Amino acid sequence: MRETISTENAPAAIGPYAQAIRVGDLLFTSGQIPLKPDGTLLEGDVRAQTEQALKNLRAVLEAGGSSLENVVKCTCFLADMNDFAVMNEVYGGFFSSEPPARSAVEVARLPRDVRVEIEAIARVI
Repeated sequence: MRETISTENAPAAIGPYAQAIRVGDLLFTSGQIPLKPDGTLLEGDVRAQTEQALKNLRAVLEAGGSSLENVVKCTCFLADMNDFAVMNEVYGGFFSSEPPARSAVEVARLPRDVRVEIEAIARVI
C-alpha cells in the first residue's frame, strides 16, 4: 500500500511531487531544501541552509511516522563541494548516534539556487 505524506511543518512541494511516500514500513522523502515551512527561502550560508533542510526533513519524517533515528540512507546534494565540511558538521549534530548510510555529491545547480538539498529513506516503526 502506498501513502502520500504531507505536513504543514515543512514547506509544501514546489512541483508535482509529494513531501514523502510511505510504502509498507519504508518512508521515502523528497529532497528538502532550506525553505521555511511557510515557503519562503532561508537566506544564509550553507550552515544555516543545512540546518533548515534537516529541520524540514525531520518534520516530514515525523509526519510519516518515523524519525531521524530511523533513517537508513541519506543523499546530500551540494552546490559546491567546498561546503562539505560545514554541511557535515551540521549534519553530524542531527545524526549523532548511529548515523545512516550517506552519499554526498556536488551538483551543477539546485532548486532556487540553494546551497544544499537532503533526501532520506527511513524505516517506519
